[in-house]
Amino acid sequence: MQARLRASEDSYGGSAGQLPPDGPALRGRFLHNEPMAKHVSWRAGGPVQRAYIPADLEDLRLLLQSVPAEEPVHVVGLGSNLLVRDGGVRGVVVLMHGALKKLAIESRSFGIPEAPPGLGESMLIYAEAGVASPKVARFAANHDLAGAEFLAGIPGTVGGALAMNAGCHGDETWNHVAQVLTINRLGELSERLPGDYALGYRHVALRADIRSHPDPLPPGEGAKLEPKPIDEWFVAGWLRFAKGDGEAARARIKALLQKRIDTQPLNQPNAGSVFHNPPGDFAARLIESCGLKGLRIGNAQVSEKHANFIVNLGGATAADIEAVIEKVEETVEARTNVRLIREVRIIGERK
Repeated sequence: MQARLRASEDSYGGSAGQLPPDGPALRGRFLHNEPMAKHVSWRAGGPVQRAYIPADLEDLRLLLQSVPAEEPVHVVGLGSNLLVRDGGVRGVVVLMHGALKKLAIESRSFGIPEAPPGLGESMLIYAEAGVASPKVARFAANHDLAGAEFLAGIPGTVGGALAMNAGCHGDETWNHVAQVLTINRLGELSERLPGDYALGYRHVALRADIRSHPDPLPPGEGAKLEPKPIDEWFVAGWLRFAKGDGEAARARIKALLQKRIDTQPLNQPNAGSVFHNPPGDFAARLIESCGLKGLRIGNAQVSEKHANFIVNLGGATAADIEAVIEKVEETVEARTNVRLIREVRIIGERK
């Protein structure tokens, strides 16, 4: 059933009048022509036609059912690995941070595999996609669970960590995933297991045989369409951690956060690591070896503190930042024969 949208200043434009009047109303909030610079950690970029802050998971489901199939939908957490070009973004951006925020110890085990051998006694944490990853680290430590400390070093949400297998300090998100909850463009929810995904370094993809979704058959006997992929996003995860020493976990979180402060330019707008580390090497080392530390275009600069960070010195445009990214890629490849792979996503139109 499609959602009926309230007639208000924040109501959805375009096709809203075509929606059936008997459906439930959306309870979240639309922001029109919203500057995405307010919602990405680089503090740069153009507007989105419509941003939406869902009231909860059910409200998000109704939103997705109401958006016309041809209209783009982007899902954003803290915007810590995202660059929105200066020309802005067509369609709808769903702002998850602060919306899907449930975080709890989960007692359920139905359908979730047993803990792997050697882990010992463990517990599940249920975390929705809008929860900041460092909050999960602190929550786990406060419940005497060990192994979640690395999440304190990830400047994003659970949804983003699941989507890119975020990690640091020798650990990765999907090492702890027992099950996930996803939603697709049709507003359908699915519970999925790690085996449903192809997982790698900063890479998560639904297996092709699971991703395909058949379209309805067209008129005529025997007519068939090829399966069509449908966009799907993480909305929650069940993460498994071993029981341990909460005090020791809190001490390790403190140490990891201090290391971040000492080595990363946290006092300047940035998007975290810009490039993946190549196998057996570090992107920062390659960038620095090419003399690119401090490279500046407009008000965007390769950080003097950490070469795999690009910082906004104040008033940088998305074009400035993208130009620095491209210059680093071209220079490193020309001088080292290594093509750096971007960790950040770039969306939107050039101005």
